[in-house]
Amino acid sequence: MNPRFRSSLLLLACTSVIFCGQTLSSEAAENRFQVRFLKSIHPQPFTGRVYLIFTRSGREPRLGPSWFQPESFIARDVTNWQPGEVLEFHPETAGLLSYPDPLAEMNLAGYRVQAVARFNPTDPKIGTAPGNGFSQVIQLTGASPALNPPLIIDQLVPEKPFTETAWIKYFRMRSALLSKFHGQDTGFEASVILPQSYYQQPRRSYPVIYSIPGFGGDHQRSLPQAPITEQNAGGVEFIRVLLNPQCRWGHHVFADSANNGPVGKAFTTEFLPELEKAFRAIPHSRARFLTGHSSGGWSSLWLQVTYPTHFGGTWSTAPDPVDFRDFQQINIYEPGNNVYRDKNNQPRPIARRGGQPILWFEPFAKMEQVLGPGGQLRSFEAVFSPRGADGKPLKLYDRETGAINVQVAEAWQAYDIRLILESNWKQLAPELAGKIHVFMGEQDTFYLNGATRLLKQTLEQLGADAVVEIHQGRDHSNLLTRDLMLRIRAEMVQAFLKYQAEIQPAD
Repeated sequence: MNPRFRSSLLLLACTSVIFCGQTLSSEAAENRFQVRFLKSIHPQPFTGRVYLIFTRSGREPRLGPSWFQPESFIARDVTNWQPGEVLEFHPETAGLLSYPDPLAEMNLAGYRVQAVARFNPTDPKIGTAPGNGFSQVIQLTGASPALNPPLIIDQLVPEKPFTETAWIKYFRMRSALLSKFHGQDTGFEASVILPQSYYQQPRRSYPVIYSIPGFGGDHQRSLPQAPITEQNAGGVEFIRVLLNPQCRWGHHVFADSANNGPVGKAFTTEFLPELEKAFRAIPHSRARFLTGHSSGGWSSLWLQVTYPTHFGGTWSTAPDPVDFRDFQQINIYEPGNNVYRDKNNQPRPIARRGGQPILWFEPFAKMEQVLGPGGQLRSFEAVFSPRGADGKPLKLYDRETGAINVQVAEAWQAYDIRLILESNWKQLAPELAGKIHVFMGEQDTFYLNGATRLLKQTLEQLGADAVVEIHQGRDHSNLLTRDLMLRIRAEMVQAFLKYQAEIQPAD
């Protein structure tokens, strides 16, 4: 998991705005903006969401808002917005969305503003998604005048180039299953990091480590500059595959769902065989290893539990909630529970730092309402919830009151990893023997440790040989130490060596 936003403001009187080096003044005291986009960058009418994002930081506004230092932004949905047509943003605009306060109450003095149009409907990001449009930045020097200089969306976010080397390769494949579900070409992409001996031993095949990033991460994060040096007594080398888990709603966690489609089925039946053929990977379950952090930690555990005979083990770190009786401290199954407030009517925190709460569910959820698709909480619903009549994921809870929808919570049971293990343990036990390894910090930033502790208790009661460790003094960001990473790699080596004779022919 990985969060973004918060801040509060107030509107005062009039002063001025700097535009193209000039200062413009007005006696009006309203926040009013006009936006249009050029036909040269988007020749067709646009239907989707348009944003005005404000910041006092030195970076471009479109690079926010952030989870931990949120600033104000507003949005509205448009239908068939024509190139060159002026779009108004003012306090009386129908359907205007805003965070954290209504536009009329925002004191925007000293802020910079930028417009963004979400031309790319398949990427969860806003200001940095390839193909999305954005405007120049305007500096506001006082209370906004009645009509600010227009924000002209005249640029597109460029595609992020992938730089291949001898050791790092880009792999993309079209999925027939996902393309059919979405009605357009859809597939998987990944970075493939080749082992040192790959070119010297062209007849050799290799085990694979599939690594899944957390929320907001993709296949281009933290790629090494050279082959990874393997240091183990067995001489085992791995192909490493860094997967891209991003989708329209955020992170698809490699689970089949009513909203994201048959992602898990497509990954196991389409992606794995294609990648193994393309890169001389050993096509055997005991040569496939999973790992991931946060949402990637949940993904890796989910794949191992759901497809137990496809993989040789998972090493999951700081996974998202693995037991929905403690969904970031909320038992979603308990009647009368509220996401925003606990039984003492106190606001529920969603993140902490140094043991102190720094984010709360209610403002975080309402911020995501303005963001639209791509937020962390909505991403959960896209995976776990049924699809509503409007084609969107049903909400687990009312965004105004925090009241949990009992029927939706019941539907979430199909993705409760603890419940799945508990209900199917007789069948799963022999298939998962020696394969489950979960690591969590006792002081997890996003309160994920409670669910992992419940999973640990359940697996112990079932007599499982699963390794579930709660590391004292560790949080979400510092759990994965160098020592733990080396340990995980060593355990993967041992898991491979145990079955090497039966799964890999001699070089």
